[in-house]
Amino acid sequence: MALTIDDMPTLSTQRLVLRPPQPADAEDALALLQDEQVARWYPAPDVVDLASAAAWCTRGADWSRGDHATWHGVDPVTGRLVVNISLFSIDAEHSTAKVSYRVVPWQRRKGYAREAVLAVTSWAFAERGLARVQLEHSVANTASCGVAFGSGYGLEGTLRSAFVTADGVRQDVHVHGRLATDAPIPWGTSCQ
Repeated sequence: MALTIDDMPTLSTQRLVLRPPQPADAEDALALLQDEQVARWYPAPDVVDLASAAAWCTRGADWSRGDHATWHGVDPVTGRLVVNISLFSIDAEHSTAKVSYRVVPWQRRKGYAREAVLAVTSWAFAERGLARVQLEHSVANTASCGVAFGSGYGLEGTLRSAFVTADGVRQDVHVHGRLATDAPIPWGTSCQ
């Protein structure tokens, strides 16, 4: 199901307003995407300046194909970008999707990723009628493993050599999943 501009919801959490990306987010988006950790795990090599960052934001706000929904979680007071989060690979036939996120470097380790993942997952189940959302991350990305567990995504397995980092190194990938029928936090809290 394709989403129109009128379907693009704003979600609220305790500390964030999640809304579609805007070109005005370009400066913070550029800083986010050029951060070493983000570039390692979730690169956007075509974003090299403010103009390309603004274009990236505009693309994220275009939900018309129905295969993704992207939000920028912003501080409700300052309006500054805190987290970029997307549902992608939305498969209406199978009622599934994947979720990924990036947090600006100056707001990491404060629980914002978990907050955004919980809000978007709840929206995906309640408003889009999805049955399953999947979260994948490199096994070496232990922070994302913590976000997955903290958001109620249980570890389901490991895909061997399934991801290549920006430096060309192959990585194993943890697959986490959450079902609409799962309890809020169904599994443990560690990738170990």
